[in-house]
Amino acid sequence: MNLQSMKLLMPALATGLAAVLLAGCSPTSSTSMSTTPNTPEAPTAATISHARFGQLPDGRQVEIYTLRNSRGSEANILTYGGIVQSLKVPDRTGKLDDIVLGYDNLDGYLNPKTPYFGALIGRYGNRIGGAKFTLEGQTYTLATNNGPNSLHGGLKGFDKVLWTAEGAVNNGNPVLTLSYLSPDGEEGFPGNLQVKAVYTLTSDNALKLEFTATTDKPTIVNLTHHSYFNLAGQGNGDILGDLMYINSDATTPVDAGLIPTGEIKPVDGTPFDFRKATAIGARIDDPDPVLQYGPGYDHNWVINKPAGQFGLMARVVEPKSGRVLEVSSDEPALQFYAGNFLDGTLTGKGGKVYQRRSALCLEPQHYPDSPNKANFPSVELKPGQTFHNVIEYKFSAQ
Repeated sequence: MNLQSMKLLMPALATGLAAVLLAGCSPTSSTSMSTTPNTPEAPTAATISHARFGQLPDGRQVEIYTLRNSRGSEANILTYGGIVQSLKVPDRTGKLDDIVLGYDNLDGYLNPKTPYFGALIGRYGNRIGGAKFTLEGQTYTLATNNGPNSLHGGLKGFDKVLWTAEGAVNNGNPVLTLSYLSPDGEEGFPGNLQVKAVYTLTSDNALKLEFTATTDKPTIVNLTHHSYFNLAGQGNGDILGDLMYINSDATTPVDAGLIPTGEIKPVDGTPFDFRKATAIGARIDDPDPVLQYGPGYDHNWVINKPAGQFGLMARVVEPKSGRVLEVSSDEPALQFYAGNFLDGTLTGKGGKVYQRRSALCLEPQHYPDSPNKANFPSVELKPGQTFHNVIEYKFSAQ
């Protein structure tokens, strides 16, 4: 090797040595994977990393996974409850904001008064009237946590368990897979239920959730997701000016306990008609008695599409930021909740106080109380079958 070649080689050797030294000093509590090396030459590589988020009272560690796509959008997801702790997407100017409510630390999520911020919901999303159901001739009694009813899986639903996690970058997208075995009898539900939840932050700014479950005895399953969205940025005002479209001609009316009556009622001439984009606040205080059981929107819409077909459910536009949220799923129904019970008593991320109707939830699922309504689509899962549900929250700006 001549002197000129040696001079050219020396800077590369120095750079490589520095990289090795830096890698040896990186913390063991966090790992990172990417489609290409995370260097200045490849700033848009999709990555997934994780770090410690806190410790449960029994000593088990909770981790937070950060999914970052090739466009810079970012989702933070906890192994506790499968919680989407933050979700940053751009507005019309490209500015990133966190658009989901939540907490900066684990203690907030362990507070028994926290209302399912960002959580994975199961075994049964929504309400089961009287906390009982009969399946194949046997009656099962569930935990009550919503008056006389069971809500979102009971006292310790899937939002309050520690999931096993595995992260990877697949096809240029960061992917987090969470797994949990719900034992036979947990919260009163029959069967050992093996559950998998796969979160993908896609390159076109969609957070995609794919749920699967299997059982060893007949049971019921209704899994969904419960982020509280404020497209203007979490803690930034209310959602009453957001324009809502719901692809639905009918709802399932409820009684005063928010349990469906069994009727399927057209939305024509009611404050539940969102077939044309309408401001959420335009009719939220309408005297319609079923609406005021909420009080305000906390109801189930029957979506206009064949059973099991993936399709658009709802579209929300936040006029000031220009952010648009489109919700799609293969589930038959959508629960729209307008944050009616947020009341200023919870302080979230960045010290933001969460006021009434400062966020909305859009939860693709089966109908509430389906196990007790023979005319509703079945939620039964038998041995040998696989429950499957895909939910996509896609973000853009206009």
